Amino acid sequence: MAHVQVTLLEGRTVEQKRRAVRRITEALQEELNVNPEKLTIAFVEVARHCYARNGILISDRSSGP
Repeated sequence: MAHVQVTLLEGRTVEQKRRAVRRITEALQEELNVNPEKLTIAFVEVARHCYARNGILISDRSSGP
């Protein structure tokens, strides 16, 4: 069994997530011989004001991430 957790800023569409799930599944199946039926993937979406880089909230950055 394998589990992948993807943490990202809010704002991706459901279709983008669908495509990502397909590609992640294909990559793990091909590269690590993971059985797709035993793979779970979770998207953890973080608000821009709940994520920081280099001591600055992402929401406070003028040019984004």
